[in-house]
Amino acid sequence: AAEVYRWTDGSYLEDQDFWRLSGIYRDVVLWSVPPVHLWDYVVETMLDDDYRDAELRVRCDLRNLGADTAADYSIEAVLLDPQGSLVARMETASNGGVEPDEIGTVLINAHIEGPAKWSDEHPTLYTLLLMLRDPTGKVCQVERVRVGFRRVELTSGQILINGLPVLIKGVNRHEHDPQTGHAVSVASMVADIRLMKRFNINAVRTCHYPDDPRWYDLCDEYGLYVLDEANIESHGVWDRPAKDSSWREAFLERVTRMVARDRNHPSVIGWSLGNEAGYGPNFEVCADWIHKEDPTRFVHYHPAYDEPPVDVISLMYPPIDSLAAHAADPGETRPVIMCEYAHVMGNSPGALKEYWEVVEAYPRAVGGFVWDWVDQGLERTTDEGETWYAYGGDFGDEPHDGNFCINGLIWPNRVPHPSLWEYKKVLEPVRVEPVDLQSGIVEVFNQYAFSDLSGLQVTWEVVRDGEVLQAGTLPALGTPPGTSEVVTLPLTLPEPRPVTEIWLRLSFALRSAAPLLPQGHEVAWAQFRLPIPAQSLPMAVETLPSLEVAESDAQIVLQGQDFRIVLDRETGRIGTWEQSGRPVLLSGPALNLWRAPTDNDVKQFSVLWQQAGLDQILETPQAITVDQPAPYLVRLGVKMSTNVAGVEAQYTYAVYGSGDVVLEHRVNCASDVPPLGRVGVKLTLPEACEIFSWYGRGPQESYIDRKEGVAVGVYRSTVEAEYVPYIRPQEYGNKTDVRWAALTDGKGNGLLAVGMPLLEVSAHPMRTKDLAAANHTHELLRRSDVTLNLDFAQSGLGSASCGPGVLPKYQLTASGYRYCLRLRPLQGGADLLALAKLQFLCP
Repeated sequence: AAEVYRWTDGSYLEDQDFWRLSGIYRDVVLWSVPPVHLWDYVVETMLDDDYRDAELRVRCDLRNLGADTAADYSIEAVLLDPQGSLVARMETASNGGVEPDEIGTVLINAHIEGPAKWSDEHPTLYTLLLMLRDPTGKVCQVERVRVGFRRVELTSGQILINGLPVLIKGVNRHEHDPQTGHAVSVASMVADIRLMKRFNINAVRTCHYPDDPRWYDLCDEYGLYVLDEANIESHGVWDRPAKDSSWREAFLERVTRMVARDRNHPSVIGWSLGNEAGYGPNFEVCADWIHKEDPTRFVHYHPAYDEPPVDVISLMYPPIDSLAAHAADPGETRPVIMCEYAHVMGNSPGALKEYWEVVEAYPRAVGGFVWDWVDQGLERTTDEGETWYAYGGDFGDEPHDGNFCINGLIWPNRVPHPSLWEYKKVLEPVRVEPVDLQSGIVEVFNQYAFSDLSGLQVTWEVVRDGEVLQAGTLPALGTPPGTSEVVTLPLTLPEPRPVTEIWLRLSFALRSAAPLLPQGHEVAWAQFRLPIPAQSLPMAVETLPSLEVAESDAQIVLQGQDFRIVLDRETGRIGTWEQSGRPVLLSGPALNLWRAPTDNDVKQFSVLWQQAGLDQILETPQAITVDQPAPYLVRLGVKMSTNVAGVEAQYTYAVYGSGDVVLEHRVNCASDVPPLGRVGVKLTLPEACEIFSWYGRGPQESYIDRKEGVAVGVYRSTVEAEYVPYIRPQEYGNKTDVRWAALTDGKGNGLLAVGMPLLEVSAHPMRTKDLAAANHTHELLRRSDVTLNLDFAQSGLGSASCGPGVLPKYQLTASGYRYCLRLRPLQGGADLLALAKLQFLCP
């Protein structure tokens, strides 16, 4: 029944407004209970070994604040199913009466046949009403609690829910709102859960304190596993309180109160004793108390590592090989869980795929909780009305930890970071493997624990150059959880076309709306290149118009049919490139080995880059050669030295009469040069070249160690729209596996860049040094031109701000690099796809 609450001025606060405001103003709420009342109750659902039937056990504590013995009180318990129908009714008398100022215990048991089970996939809740009756039979108190029938076990190194192994696909979540700080509304909580469900997240660790009670109600309702954590952390002094007996009661109070408050929530599957407070006897006392008081859940605590009182081996930011080693340890039987990993600070993390390859390979590796969920920035607005987010030090506060609170998968306003798409992909509940793509045969793996695939609509399409050639919908799959099914798609392989890839994409989407998720929401996808050979299309270069070459001491001028290129001998770079009188480039190509440091780079590479001078490379031409082997072709060779010891570059331009320029770029680095941020060139284009098109991975940004969540396709955006507003500005917007990219103005004039075969590409309305110099988004300087980065490769991202750095296989170690790309001026009406397919040889 709805309730109203009276303010001291006599006005009423409606129920919905109360819950909206009580996160901030809970202390104004008062209520009264009768002298004899239900003081506490504990509900346990004990599933049998077949996980079919259950014993419902309720322990009620009856407290007597009256002057006389409380006798002949009774408690009636009524269990209702999710539809409100009666399942069971139980009544018991109090045990011999309760003396004044005493608490008596009443036990209620009921056998429940075949209840629907609670899990993250099917969070079925029953309603239990506890009604206290006085000696006359009058109801004097009613308590309502939602009940989820589920059983948590640790067996064979795995976490079992209702007898089936589950993986922890989790996040660490701080309670944070950009306007109200730690006072979080129900609407914000629901927004968080909606996003978690949308991105295949099934678990939350309440780092590092028990959360608002309403959060657990929502986790019960919508299905999230909760690792509930006590508010114990003594990071600065580490284990001194844990080993000091004078702190024992304080430790116990925080643990016992957490358990007493939250134990009736089915979403809570484990208790965490705290965080980063060392280890000592006080934690052992806490663990012993939980094991005696609540043996239905496991005990977790990270710094305990493998001490006997903890039930799981907890790792924090483990290197991937360390996770594998722990999961393979023959001397251990406990699950291995990562309480924190993949530190998502700024443009991060890398190697999520590698972590989950270990989880899939080792049964005892049961997943973990990414650090963390939301950037903990506070919203501020400039005088001009631009929103930005403040962090440590922005309030004159000392000491502070800078932007170390900015490490979430989402911005404070609940907009997902690009990294969240990667996490969604590695957590997908459906995996597809090719069997015989020639015949359209794939194997579908159902990685749900409790659901078959009948609730998902499976569609497929065959795509060429962004165009859907064929599409279809499969009959409903009944693939049981934990099994696979071989499926034949009724597709017909298209005929080969020159320099054309054909892609198969499968999509798994909800047939019907689910709580917080709409019908058609995509939960998983897969993409494969079909085995159709791409025919070659060599350019008939001999038919191209001829070129004229004019040399002087200052420059080399190449004149084509409707273009003009001038190479400046002093700089060794293209000083002028015009197409039909319009500028194609303002400057470049120039050597680029540095990126605006990510938060992870700051910890791992940034200082090394600065010490080596990679952020301020200056090139000086040492030799320039000109060769015209045919009327339609001119080769320009430029050998460059740099101001960075041990780094030199060689540019070879093959300029064709068509206006195409094929660049071979060689970069040689001595062994003492640190791992590079990138290997590539940067170009500056006119500001009007704002339309950004590409054929590669997208639409979100991607990096070599974070590109599983983006599909290969043809995309169109703008330079400004591709800006990723990391709260502390840094490298952003990279596209991997790019076949071609184009920057054009509103009339189609601009520049096409074609990989030979692939590039990494980004386009910024600011310089790299601008990104590196700004501490907040509103401090960024927007330029009146566009910086186009064309890279052979960029370094991976890693998670070194608090965790492992970039994996060696994703680092650009000092060595020799050679790659080719093609540049082509564009005029309005040009066919990008056709021009991108033209094949030229690398010089």
